Amino acid sequence: MYIKTRIFDVISKIVMYLVLFFTVVVSILPLIWVVLSSFKTNFDILANPLELPTAFNFDAYRTVWGLTDFPTLFINSFTIATSAVIVSLMIYSMAAYVIAKYDFRFKNVVYALFVLTLLVPTHARAAPVMMVTRELGLFDTRMALILLYISIGMAISLFVLRSTFMSIPKELSEAAWIDGAGFIKTFFLINLPLAKTGFATAGTLMFIHNWNEYFFAALLTGRPENRTIPYAIRFFQGMFNQDFTAMFAALTLVILPGVAVYAVFQEQVARSLVSSGIKG
Repeated sequence: MYIKTRIFDVISKIVMYLVLFFTVVVSILPLIWVVLSSFKTNFDILANPLELPTAFNFDAYRTVWGLTDFPTLFINSFTIATSAVIVSLMIYSMAAYVIAKYDFRFKNVVYALFVLTLLVPTHARAAPVMMVTRELGLFDTRMALILLYISIGMAISLFVLRSTFMSIPKELSEAAWIDGAGFIKTFFLINLPLAKTGFATAGTLMFIHNWNEYFFAALLTGRPENRTIPYAIRFFQGMFNQDFTAMFAALTLVILPGVAVYAVFQEQVARSLVSSGIKG
């Protein structure tokens, strides 16, 4: 019986590792192929798409960076995505802390209404967002995208940060209250330093979404100086329709920042998501 159980455990582990390996390959292989293709020539890509580059040629990156408004687009995307993340974390962390630590009437109803905004389809928001943006005089401005991304990040921020604050022992806050600390000191000096994983997770998820968002970036901006990188890919497809190397170089420059941010905070993201599933 022991031998059968042992054999079953070994087979289960082998199957698990095979599934994990297959998942990793399917997830990473397209990214690797795009990056490697950006160093190849058009002839190499058309002749043998799966062949490794014989030499690392950076001409495509110089073409993309020099012949387009790519630096401006890159700065716009970084500024908009980062600004929205910082403001969102400042606002929603306080709301999540109150929801997690204080009891008041209809607390669960309020929290549910906030989180249920995740279920609203993106295209269903287009008409009211466009109307409000025009009424406020913010159409074709970067501020319109920043404010929109702040509102979009509300649900995921509250979900992650509330669970993080709930995992912090309430006794720490009570001890601070006994020592005379008020709401502000208890939040900033006690709870905030212990919620770093939640902040890293919410910030990473919001940054990746803001960086890759295309629909509203195309809807709310018109001038090139206010465009973001995802919208620019549309023009690269027309500009470089015969230059696949430049297209892959542009895609690489768009993809890598989001991948880099997630790679830096992946441990905190995994830890916080597990905690959210248990505490939420």
